[in-house]
Amino acid sequence: MPTTEIIDALSAGLGAALSKIGEQVACAESCTGGGISEAISRTPGSSAWFELGIVSYSNTQKTARLNVSTALLEQQGAVSEPVVAAMLRGVQKLSGARFAIAVSGVAGPSGGTKEKPVGTVCIGLADDDAIHTHTHHFNGSRDEVRRHTVCAALQGLLHLIEGV
Repeated sequence: MPTTEIIDALSAGLGAALSKIGEQVACAESCTGGGISEAISRTPGSSAWFELGIVSYSNTQKTARLNVSTALLEQQGAVSEPVVAAMLRGVQKLSGARFAIAVSGVAGPSGGTKEKPVGTVCIGLADDDAIHTHTHHFNGSRDEVRRHTVCAALQGLLHLIEGV
């Protein structure tokens, strides 16, 4: 399981990469409940590169705050790559940040289905030019699924920025 030290190192690396190019990041979180934003804001100096973090746990808030369509939520379900993509664009529009992270998943211990078992998490990453989404299947307790999600999201965005 990713340790706090690993997550802190990823956040610091993300901050260094964003500072180097003079850009900011925003987060739209569901299953992590603000864990990504908390990890980022734990990094000294993050106010220079962290624009906004929003926890849109309910579908109502995904629609109201991030402009995710009700039809999309009904068709795809909240834990889906299309919904995470819509969350990305919503948080980018809301914040003005070039880069964004969005996550939605089933952290457990209940709530899973045959199609989307506990540990299923959709992670989305965006810059101005592209959206990248991926569905992960993490094992472990609720806390472990959430920590894996935070780690994968930070690591993924760091790789995306380093490739820009």
